[in-house]
Order: sequence, then structure tokens, then C-alpha cells
Amino acid sequence: MLLEAVYHRPRLNWSYAYDHETIHLRLRAKKGDLTEVFAWAGDKYAWDATKELIPMTLFTSDAMFDYWECSSVPPYRRLKYGFLLQKGHERIWMTESEFVTERPANPNRLFEFPYINRGDVFTPPAWVKDAVFYQIFPERFANGDPGRNPADVQPWGGTPTPENFFGGDLQGVIDHLDHLSELGITGIYFTPIFTATTNHKYDTEDYMSVDPHFGDVETLKKLVAACHERGIRVLLDAVFNHSGRTFAPFVDVLEKGEASPFKDWFHVREFPLQVVDNIPTYDAFAFEPLMPKLNTENSAVKEYLLKVAEYWITEVGIDGWRLDVANEVDLEFWRDFRKVVKRANPDAYILGEIWHESSPWLEGDKFDAVMNYPFTDAVLDFFIYGTLDAEGFANAIGKQLSRYPLQASEVAFNLLDSHDTPRLLTLAEGDKNKQKLAALFQFTFMGTPCIYYGDEIGMDGEGDPGCRKCMEWNPENQDLDLFSYYRKLIEIRSSHPALRTGTFTFLEAGPQGSKLAYERRLGDNIILVLVNTEETAQTFSLDVEDRNWENLFTGDTVRAERSKLSIKLPAYGYAVLKALL
Repeated sequence: MLLEAVYHRPRLNWSYAYDHETIHLRLRAKKGDLTEVFAWAGDKYAWDATKELIPMTLFTSDAMFDYWECSSVPPYRRLKYGFLLQKGHERIWMTESEFVTERPANPNRLFEFPYINRGDVFTPPAWVKDAVFYQIFPERFANGDPGRNPADVQPWGGTPTPENFFGGDLQGVIDHLDHLSELGITGIYFTPIFTATTNHKYDTEDYMSVDPHFGDVETLKKLVAACHERGIRVLLDAVFNHSGRTFAPFVDVLEKGEASPFKDWFHVREFPLQVVDNIPTYDAFAFEPLMPKLNTENSAVKEYLLKVAEYWITEVGIDGWRLDVANEVDLEFWRDFRKVVKRANPDAYILGEIWHESSPWLEGDKFDAVMNYPFTDAVLDFFIYGTLDAEGFANAIGKQLSRYPLQASEVAFNLLDSHDTPRLLTLAEGDKNKQKLAALFQFTFMGTPCIYYGDEIGMDGEGDPGCRKCMEWNPENQDLDLFSYYRKLIEIRSSHPALRTGTFTFLEAGPQGSKLAYERRLGDNIILVLVNTEETAQTFSLDVEDRNWENLFTGDTVRAERSKLSIKLPAYGYAVLKALL
């Protein structure tokens, strides 16, 4: 038994309250080392009457480690616990301070979950588990009100540049909500819509007004109401890490220097404000002079931004915020932000833009979720680039599942491309078979899938500005087969709870392999997903229950015999199978 690899600590993703009654415990061990693991748990004040051994299951693995997990519903909402590790006939007890061969005589030196305080339980909005999001870059989606066009507007569908405008607006979104409803979308994430000088609007000039090129507050209210009538939630983008150069307080500092009452709203290293050797004398996003970093530790800045966060929820009725450059803002600001937002709407979804491992922001006091770019990387590496084999992909996904509490994984924002990346079809070098398989995993995995506008009709594009081209509305230029495929994916996901909240288990993911099979299970609702990423046909032989399985794409039924299910899939083939009772 390699005890050096065994790890557990209280809180975070290792010991946490899943809900107001249930505690989840996890333990890490060397991959393939332990054969059984038990949690030895009970109430610290009634140990003898409540202690029990709880079997733990191997819930995921990565390249180096296994992760074991169990649930406990303690009678008094608190838990003392240790672990019993087994490898064949070898047995080791793990306490908070040591490993011993004999069961500890008393619980004093075991781990402790002191109490499930309801206010501490991380509870993301339940609706997010069922949502399918669609990301819209407003300036490029649809021009619904030409009267709001910028003076230098370009003809729709022209070549995008970092500076040009095509006249997309909020009325254009309203005009095309039928497209989203037909697809099955239940949530929209808008990149910024507030007054700014650029086409992307990440350089906010006025946080309290809709950009006049897009509409006004009444237009936004009309859009939100129309979305809500269709069962579509609305997420706006909050740029609180930095403002724009034309933001009034920053303009005042530019003009008055150290005499400005707003000089502490920003991180100024040296006056006057200027750019020296391509680096501003003030902190800015990515050294971009147009985007000065806000000092969110300043009480006046914090008060202003928190009023912004509350205003658009209470005044317009939006359903949450996506937070730009979220990991560069101080944590105390986000704690206060969460309190303000949840007070305004307890069901609001708070989504942070973080591209890496994000545990510190997913402890229940800051965000509900982050944009799940580690998921994106794993999917692209396996399905698109082919730089991971099936085993490597399973390890990457396993690592990601091990990092966060279950409730965070259930609402993770799973995207495959965005306004910040090349489009999925371009990454796939135009291979729509690869795009389809990547999307299939996205829509049958745990978390909330998001489609970048136009992916569903075959739009391509390199990185910014190519990924921000105008939406194609001419049906003759749309891939309607691809649209039907995405619509079917959403229909299958929406019709089967196991694909949204069920357990996730890999059934086949071998070294140097191009075959992938996994199970989603929620009670009696069992779904198998089989994927062949090879250019030739391959046969799957899986250990499953003897029953009939319905292919949710074709309606065909296949029978498992003698606990074996055998299916041959063509090149780039796939099957989503539902167990029939």
C-alpha cells in the first residue's frame, strides 16, 4: 500500500455538505493500489451509538490517482470520521494525524466535519442543471433596428476586424428568438451590452446604460420578457476587473491627475497617466491602455459596482451574471457581490471567467460555476486534435471531476469555443464528424452545455476577429443537417434526467484507444454513450445488464445477451442507448 499517495483533508472538495443533510467524503490513493475503502464515521458526542463503516466507491481516476467517495446523512448534522484502507488482506486505518494498523480506540484524533450550517452549504441554482446556453456576441448576431447603426457601419456579413461595426443589436436578437426556441435553447449568455467604444464592449464607459447602438433599457426589458415567455434565462456580462478609457472617473484622473477625487478608483503607479515602452503607468487588463484596472478594494468603487450588479437584476429581471477576468478581482469583493446578487434574486446564476483550476472560487461564498476551459481542452485534445487517446481523455476528465464538489460539477459551464477562441469547426479543420462527436460528449456529460452562436449551422472562424463574424441567416448558407443534429442532442439531453444529474462512469477508454464508452445513471434511468473516433468501423463489447437498449438517435433496439452488449459503429459513429425496463 503506497501510503504516501493517500490524501484527504477536511472541507473543499474532500469533505463537504452536498445539501442540508448530506456530507460527501472523498479520499485519494495511488491508481489501482487499494481494493476497498471505508469511511469510519459517527457523531462525536454519541460515537459508540452512531459509529459505522460506510463503503466508499471508486468514483473517478486520473493518470496517477484513484478517488474514492461516499455519502453520509448524519443524524445530528455533524461527523467524526477516519478511513479504513484495504489492499487484499492488508488493512490500514487513517486518522487525521497518522496511519495505524489497529483500529483507533477512540475518535479524538479522527477528522471532523463540525456541523452542516445551512448558510455554509454551497447551493447553486437548481435550474442551471437543466439549462442549455447559447452565447451571443450582440454586435454580430442580427441587425434588427438600422436606425441605431453606427455611422461607419459595414454591410452585414463582411470581413470582421478588431475595429469595424455591422449593426447587430438587441432588437435583432428579439427578431430571431424563434431560431433559439426551435433549437431548444433555455439560456442566453450575452457578451457586454453596456455603453462602450468598441464592438466587443469590454471597455465599459457607462455601467448603468445600454449601448445606444444596441438599444436602451426598454429594449432590454422587452428582450428579457420575450426570453422569459419562451423559458429562456438571460445572463449578462459584467466587466468589473477593469473599465474603459472613457469611463467618467478615469477621464477625470486623466485630466486632473493626483488632484482627482477618483485617483484611488484605479491602481496608479505613477502620475501622469501615460504609456511608457508599451506599458501604462497604471494597472490595466493585459497592459491594454483602453482598459484600466478598477480598485475593487476601494469602498466607493465597490459600492458603485455592487449597485450595478443589483440594478440590472431588479430593474430588468436578468437571471445572472458572467464575470469577466474574474480571478484578477479580490475575493472579498466577490463575497460581497454574491450576497448582493442572491439577495436580489436567490436563483441568479453567478458564472466566473477563469481558465484554470478554480477551487478557491467554488466554495459556496463566491461563484456558482466557472467557464470550464479544462473541460474544453480535454475534449479538443481527444475529439479534435487527437493528441490524447481514450485513456488520456478519461484521465483528464477524471482529474477535473475530482477537483470540485459535486454540486459545482453539476452546473459547470461547459463550452467548446467562444468569442475568445477559434471556432470549433475551424479547430476541426472543417471536419464536421469531429465537431459532432465533440458536441455529443458536451451534451451527454455532467454540467451545462453552451453553444457559441452559429456553430449549430456550420459557421467557422479563426481567433479574434475571425470568430466574431456576422451570424449567417441565409438558409442556403446554413448547414441544416448540423442544425438538426444539435436540436436532436438538446432534445435527448432534455428528455433524460440521467444526462443532466446522473452519475458518470467510463466503461471503455483504453490506452492508444479511439473507442469511448460511458454510462450516465439516475436510479432506473440508465444511458450508455458509445463513440468511435476512428476513421474505420469498430466493434464495442460492453459488460451491461441483460435487457433491451433503445438507440435514442435511430429508435432501433438492441439486446444484451449473457451480460454482453455488442455493437459495431462506423467511422466516426456514435450511439446513445437507453436501458428499457
